[in-house]
Amino acid sequence: MSDHLSALPAHAPRGIWGAVMLAVGADGEIDWSATQETIARLGASGVDGLYSNGTACEFHSQTEVEFDRFSELVAEVAGRAKIPFQIGISQSNPRVARERLRRVAGLKPSAVQFTLPDWWPPSDEEVSRFVSGLADAAPDLPLVLYNPPHAKRRLTLQAIAALRAEVPSLVGAKLPGGDASWYADMRRELPGFSVFVPGHTLATGYTQGAHGSYSNVACLSPRGALRWWAEIRAGEQAAVEMQARIQAFLADHVLPFRAHYAVSDAALDKAMAAAGGWGAIGPRLLWPYSSVPDEDITALAKVARAAFPDWF
Repeated sequence: MSDHLSALPAHAPRGIWGAVMLAVGADGEIDWSATQETIARLGASGVDGLYSNGTACEFHSQTEVEFDRFSELVAEVAGRAKIPFQIGISQSNPRVARERLRRVAGLKPSAVQFTLPDWWPPSDEEVSRFVSGLADAAPDLPLVLYNPPHAKRRLTLQAIAALRAEVPSLVGAKLPGGDASWYADMRRELPGFSVFVPGHTLATGYTQGAHGSYSNVACLSPRGALRWWAEIRAGEQAAVEMQARIQAFLADHVLPFRAHYAVSDAALDKAMAAAGGWGAIGPRLLWPYSSVPDEDITALAKVARAAFPDWF
């Protein structure tokens, strides 16, 4: 194990974590049986952990009843598989997020992910009050900040370091990453703090000190993401070359869907999962969001298997 991974506290996340995604039926409702099967397959894939209710899991579209059922299902399947799991409690309403946290605490996740309140950009004081309030609501649960590029309030590394000092249960963050200067700041400001970066930048990120990824590459192929992670950890030149191939695949075959169909990042992740064929899910999203059409999934699956034949 590399020095910067072994330097993390035991409870801090590391490695490749797979997004649990919702199977949505033709009626537009959650297919719970297919969702359970998909969670089980992902748990059996060898990923380092499962996480629910990130963007790919459509946390922004779930009712509270669905959130509770989904969280309980993830905890149940992960428990049987004896695999770590995180539950995302993100909600634009901070009071609802805190109530979600209180409800899932009894499920004993290894950590909970949260976004900052997002209807109005919170001030420094409001950010501090919010995160401290989450810690007070579940003092025994580690917290992981999810601060994506589209967040209304993007925290600097210095702000995250200050928040960490104030709230010791904050153990990690899912961040967009950056250039060499950004990583130098990260290593200086956040020693012993778990920083996860986008899956398609992980080879570069790992060499600069990142600790893993809530991986969009695992959306396409958990097996492929794990094979690549092993190459990254081993310091193989092939890992850097694979990153270039992954980014070219995304640029040429996945990102164009965004412009063509005006779809979200969640739709792109779900399209890759449907094309990967490892789970019992299709590309459909919950109402009212658009998805990549089924006919494009067939073509994407062929391209993916030609580009990464060892992943499937």
